[in-house]
Amino acid sequence: MGVDRRRRHGDDVRRRAVALIGAGVSVRHHIASIAPLERWCREYRAGGAEALRPRAKGRPRGSSNGPAPAATREQELAEQLAFLEAKVAYLEKLHALQVSRSRGATRPRS
Repeated sequence: MGVDRRRRHGDDVRRRAVALIGAGVSVRHHIASIAPLERWCREYRAGGAEALRPRAKGRPRGSSNGPAPAATREQELAEQLAFLEAKVAYLEKLHALQVSRSRGATRPRS
């Protein structure tokens, strides 16, 4: 099993580091590189102290409205009607194609 060696700095460390930006701040707070300090400063300038707070991770939860209401009888019948109409149209086109092919097969090819 691997060990996660990435450091996760809390918002209080981020705020202190931004406030103390200068020589030795990365050593004092065990920050490996200047990149996070630069990003934190940029975020602090853009959004203040609130921008340094940890953000929620992962996929957001769905709405708490509950399941969708069941379809009414009329809606079910409308869906069934649309399906059957599409099926009939498909079968009519298939039949027309079969008829045109059978007529074409009886004619001699030139």
